Amino acid sequence: MNQLLSTETAFPDASERRETQVVLRAEHLRKRFGQTEAVADVSFDLHAGEVLGLLGPNGAGKTTLVRLVVGLLAPEEGAVELDGDVREVVAYLPQEEIALDEVPVRVALEQTARLRGLGRDGARSASATIVDELDLADVLDRPCGRLSGGQRRLAGIACAIVGDRPLLVLDEPTTGLDPLARRAVWEALGRRRDAGAAVLLVTHNVNEAETVLDRVAVVSHGRVLVCDTPGHVKGLAGDEVRLELVWSGEPPADPVVEGIARCSAIRGRRWSARMPAAEARAALAWLTAGSTLESLDDFTLSMPTLEDAYLALGGLQGEWDVA
Repeated sequence: MNQLLSTETAFPDASERRETQVVLRAEHLRKRFGQTEAVADVSFDLHAGEVLGLLGPNGAGKTTLVRLVVGLLAPEEGAVELDGDVREVVAYLPQEEIALDEVPVRVALEQTARLRGLGRDGARSASATIVDELDLADVLDRPCGRLSGGQRRLAGIACAIVGDRPLLVLDEPTTGLDPLARRAVWEALGRRRDAGAAVLLVTHNVNEAETVLDRVAVVSHGRVLVCDTPGHVKGLAGDEVRLELVWSGEPPADPVVEGIARCSAIRGRRWSARMPAAEARAALAWLTAGSTLESLDDFTLSMPTLEDAYLALGGLQGEWDVA
């Protein structure tokens, strides 16, 4: 592996590493801005054919971490290793919109592919494939700066993944996209993952994280609280489940209702309670068996989410996207 950024931190030798191909290794990364420690002693590996997500609320340190990974920031401590030179290995999509405002989408794609080593015909072929995958045919000849927000984001994703780099680093790629566009993006990324590409994804979309990630690193205040499969991480929330109630008007005066209120986060008519599964089932049976049901507009009972696990791990609640 080529060492991209380093201090005196030593890595284990090849005999101690996992047998599967490690595309990225981060070891004990730290980054401060003034008195704020944005990244605090973070370590993780990313393997070929794997999607690893950095999940956490806004301000958790996710973007700073990926900027360390791609070399846009230098760590005060720690090191990043890549399986090759960063310019040849990494494709990076930042949060900010792409800068090629006056360049047509077709030109942006083909020139990006050429810069990544493809010949003229290869660049055109690779660009055509991505145009079909992300449904960009209608905007190919329009300057990127004149696209709608969603189209512009899709064009940025297309430029990021053209040329088949082995490591895709994507900072909230699907923000602002409609459901059909999100699905197209994940199908395109899935095909590249299946072909062996590794994907490092930044997100605060809980539902997205639960459905597309192989592993999730839950981040809070610059620290990784846990890094494991989504199922194992959700299991850290214990045996509690989430009971969601939406009242059609004022909740009835009832001892069971009052008990639920004491353990609920209440926002207007919507109550969200975390409680042991047996208690939640008993409460819901009571609510739906009698006249109290007439006061309910909607209700759901669900297993723990990644957000529940985050809170159970001691993370402070921030801004999460559950769309």
